[in-house]
Amino acid sequence: MQNFHQHNKIFAGNLYPEQKCGKIRLTKSKPVLFFYFEKENRIMILAIDIGNTTVALGGIRDGRVCFVAHMDTVRTRTAAEYRAEMEKVFAHRRHPEKPIRFEGAVLTSVVPQITGALAECARYYTGKKPVIVSPDIRTGLTMGVPDPHAVGKDRLVDAAYAAANFPLPVVTVDLGTATTFNVVDEDKVFRGGVICPGLSTGLRALGERCAQLPQVHLSSPKSAIGVDTEKCMLSGSVLGAAVLLDGITQRIEEELGRPVTLVVTGGLAKYVIPLCRHPLTYDPELLLKGLALLYQLNAPQHEHRHEPRNEGEHRRPGPRPAGRRPHSGSSPRRHGRSGRRPRRDDEAKAG
Repeated sequence: MQNFHQHNKIFAGNLYPEQKCGKIRLTKSKPVLFFYFEKENRIMILAIDIGNTTVALGGIRDGRVCFVAHMDTVRTRTAAEYRAEMEKVFAHRRHPEKPIRFEGAVLTSVVPQITGALAECARYYTGKKPVIVSPDIRTGLTMGVPDPHAVGKDRLVDAAYAAANFPLPVVTVDLGTATTFNVVDEDKVFRGGVICPGLSTGLRALGERCAQLPQVHLSSPKSAIGVDTEKCMLSGSVLGAAVLLDGITQRIEEELGRPVTLVVTGGLAKYVIPLCRHPLTYDPELLLKGLALLYQLNAPQHEHRHEPRNEGEHRRPGPRPAGRRPHSGSSPRRHGRSGRRPRRDDEAKAG
């Protein structure tokens, strides 16, 4: 694993993957990673991040990420199909016999086609409507762009958490399917940002559009000058992304007239940040932590379940523990505490 403490870089995550993660599989080709920090039977918040390539599931308690798992983003899946996939994920835990319990859920999505399906899954596991990220909820930010609803919801989450936890002004960079920059000034105003093709997106396009260029596997280049086609492509893509990150950040600082705090996240960041020269903080859990923050800001503070107050009031069904299927068998009908069938009025008169 790269040492992210060198070259003025700070690793802000709660784990080092070699020490804390186990690898499981949903399918023969798709690995899923779980990170464990606390006892699995503790009540958590379910955070769902619907991205263009993967759906991330996170369990969060007291601001700490207790587990992370990933599923493929499939735009044609129904709520029932996603719930079946989630059951597979929860069944591969370290202690599957202990149900995971969620007090509530928060969801962000850049794929509107499946937002409703996964919101339904969240409600299935919590018994409550999830907090769905949008500019209409409390974020702690003032939106300084003409159309706040056009801003990607994942960008909003990253910016909200960074503004609440890092010195201002702050710039967040998410290196995923797309590379996105978000700028929050010293007054916590979201000023906008930058969107570029993602690292893997650009490499894949080269392999598909250029007949003589191969598909290459991502890694950090050891030099700027490549000695063969694959090394040239890696240098142009990965080192190019690092230069882009440094250069765009410098231009943003010039426009704001002051230095910024740079916070980097995203699945592809590990290839790029060792090559960056601007001081930065790397936090792989930035978005999940941001979701937990937005849940705290927007969830009802005193919502709890209680016993019915009178005979006509029925209790709402509670959440279903993750990893356990509801009991399908029928239980014997009981008549009172003694187990006896109550006597009808005509029987009482006859007796």
